Amino acid sequence: QVQLVESGGGLVQTGGSLRLSCAASGRAFTSWTMGWFRQAPGKERELVATITTSGSTYVRDSVKGRFTASRDNAKNMVYLQMNVLKPEDTAIYYCAADRLPYYIPAGRATYWGQGTQVTVSS
Repeated sequence: QVQLVESGGGLVQTGGSLRLSCAASGRAFTSWTMGWFRQAPGKERELVATITTSGSTYVRDSVKGRFTASRDNAKNMVYLQMNVLKPEDTAIYYCAADRLPYYIPAGRATYWGQGTQVTVSS
């Protein structure tokens, strides 16, 4: 069983930055593929970033050059550094985890955090 807790969301102005954190429980963090998803009101949930067990990251095109995902295995933490934020980044951001490496890139995950709200003002 894995518990995920996101933090770091908030209200920022266009062009500002936020750093989201995801704390994961359990002993086998290094075995989990991690991901960041987001969902805006009235829109479908979308994958923002994938972090593999080796620390490789994949970020969707709309946030390339602005967002950076990373993991700290020693701390059981995953991060999403968000820079040059835009109003269209406004959404609830979710941390997710799965034991199998191919699920999160496919938009699926076994474990989900409760979400943290990111609001970017115009």
